[in-house]
Amino acid sequence: MKAGTNGSRVAAAKGVAFSKSPVLAVRLPDWRSRVVLFVLFAAFLALAGRALWLQGVSNRFLQKQGASRYERTLELPATRGKIFDRNGIVLASSLPVKAVWAIPEDVLDSPRPKLRELAQLLDLPEADLLKKLDSDRTFVYLKRQVEMDVIAKIEKLGIDGIDTRKEYKRYYPQNEVMAHIVGFTNVEDAGQEGIELAQQKNLVGQTGSRRVIKDRLGRIVEDVGLSREPHDGKDITLSVDSKLQYIAFNSIKDAVEKFHAKAGAAVVLDVHTGEVLALANWPTYNPNDRSHLTGEQLRNRVITDTFEPGSTLKPFTVALALDKGLIKPTTLFDTGNGRYQTGGHTIRDTHPHGVIDVTTIIQKSSNIGTTKISELLSAQEMWEMFTKVGFGQAPRYGFPGAAAGRVRPYKSWPIVAKANMSFGQGISMSLLQLAHAWLIFARDGDVIPLSFQKVTEKPVGQQIISPKTAAQVRTMVESVVSPQGTASQAQVAGYRVGGKTGTAQKVINGRYSQTHYVGNFVGIAPMSNPRFVIAVMIDDPSGPFHTGGAVAAPTFAALAANALRAANVPPDSTVTDIIIPEHPLEESN
Repeated sequence: MKAGTNGSRVAAAKGVAFSKSPVLAVRLPDWRSRVVLFVLFAAFLALAGRALWLQGVSNRFLQKQGASRYERTLELPATRGKIFDRNGIVLASSLPVKAVWAIPEDVLDSPRPKLRELAQLLDLPEADLLKKLDSDRTFVYLKRQVEMDVIAKIEKLGIDGIDTRKEYKRYYPQNEVMAHIVGFTNVEDAGQEGIELAQQKNLVGQTGSRRVIKDRLGRIVEDVGLSREPHDGKDITLSVDSKLQYIAFNSIKDAVEKFHAKAGAAVVLDVHTGEVLALANWPTYNPNDRSHLTGEQLRNRVITDTFEPGSTLKPFTVALALDKGLIKPTTLFDTGNGRYQTGGHTIRDTHPHGVIDVTTIIQKSSNIGTTKISELLSAQEMWEMFTKVGFGQAPRYGFPGAAAGRVRPYKSWPIVAKANMSFGQGISMSLLQLAHAWLIFARDGDVIPLSFQKVTEKPVGQQIISPKTAAQVRTMVESVVSPQGTASQAQVAGYRVGGKTGTAQKVINGRYSQTHYVGNFVGIAPMSNPRFVIAVMIDDPSGPFHTGGAVAAPTFAALAANALRAANVPPDSTVTDIIIPEHPLEESN
């Protein structure tokens, strides 16, 4: 210390400046300091350039990357349109529910008792819940369409990583009664059957969306704004009348149980508008609980199942011959002893009827009489008649799964095929097609389109037969529902009704079965001023009765009686005592 001080004093004494002091002399070369200065300056420029690049040129990209880490687009579900019956009764509506989802890595850190309670609230086995949470995904649904009261209990648990999403659940107040008309939706609120499927585009609406900022636990911390506003689906008013539907449903259910049948179906049409007022099937299902749904329950037999109609087709053969002036209601035909040979095959009647007129041919349901009438017609004329009323044609009901049935090209008909088709064999159709075609008799010979939605304008019909012919056929089919006809059990106290029975052998393994049948009946009520066409089908009755007159006719009577009263249709007959023979006449087919 002293040496340094003494040196400075010596230097000062010699007149040397302080800055030139030997103690402060730098022994490093000057170029090194310049290099350091240059490096610092270059680093500064690099940082400035990078900052300019990030904040200027790459600004959008970085904002997008940042937003993807904290911003989310939430879907705003649209409310599915309601479905009403013709009187404004709700058949399908959407209830608010929520989907429960999780961030697995956050939820697994929660206490096991809370997870066990969560599994109970979700009605899931604890093992299944843990399996869902044992995932590398950042998002997993635990359960969809959870009721709001359950959601409240889940939120009280306060489990990190658990969140909910708003959605809707479809509810069907009529349960199984309307199942085959209304149908149902899946968990994504998309129609799967019935009107829900047929009118999906109108019912579904358009979902909306909004942008939000979420924290690490998935909680919304800021609402960025609405991106797209949701638009609810359109409401739809059906043609169906809930009262008539309930009547039809119970009539079919009772008939299937009474006659120990495999299945049954019924449809009620409005003669004036072509509206489907009721459509019932048994077996059926509850659209609110489809946990045990089977294919047999799901089948809409009125529309999707085809069968040979049997004698319910005879009035069409007779009407065609009447309309062409080939016969009159009083024209006589010799049906002999109940056996008739044509085209190398034998046509049979259940009873020998001898010489009878055309009205009696329909009343007694003579296969031979109908065959002889068909011999006056060409195959092409019969084929044209069948196709005009919709047989073998793709239905335009706007309803999913509608069957077209089968009518072979007339050029391939052998003689016996024409005879068989005249009384309903070798041709197939759905029950709805059959009922639709019968409108030509209930109306003035024209057929109008069917509708599953309420009709507001008078439909335009296509003339098939003359009004005179339609009136003549109505008189004939009314005689069928008399003590002398094959459908005496179809009588309705206080009302004039008419119709035709049909018993068709089921085709099993390519052959007509001798033990399995489809009994059907199509009727008009009331005859003085037709309001309804009602068709009933009982599939494979296994009790002592199997004919249309024994199983379908009484079902029609019960359905028609209640339907006419429910619709406030005034009685048109003074007959209140129904006379049913001890041994009713059976139809030949």
